[in-house]
Amino acid sequence: MTAARWSVEVDKRVCVRTGLCAASAPEEFDLDEDGQGRARSGTLPASEEVLEVAESCPIEAIGITDADTGKRVFPPGP
Repeated sequence: MTAARWSVEVDKRVCVRTGLCAASAPEEFDLDEDGQGRARSGTLPASEEVLEVAESCPIEAIGITDADTGKRVFPPGP
């Protein structure tokens, strides 16, 4: 069985460039040329750290889905 992986995307339309994601998990997130957050890879290992970064984003600009099932992990849905 392979380790769980998440598809992680920062919504550029709502990111307000706090840099919190890159400061909190620099191995998983960085900033683009405009100062907006982005995941270093389209898929990241499922981890409490990645989830905490998404939860700490002040405007919930970070979306996480299970890379295998497509089920939304964060933000929680209906």
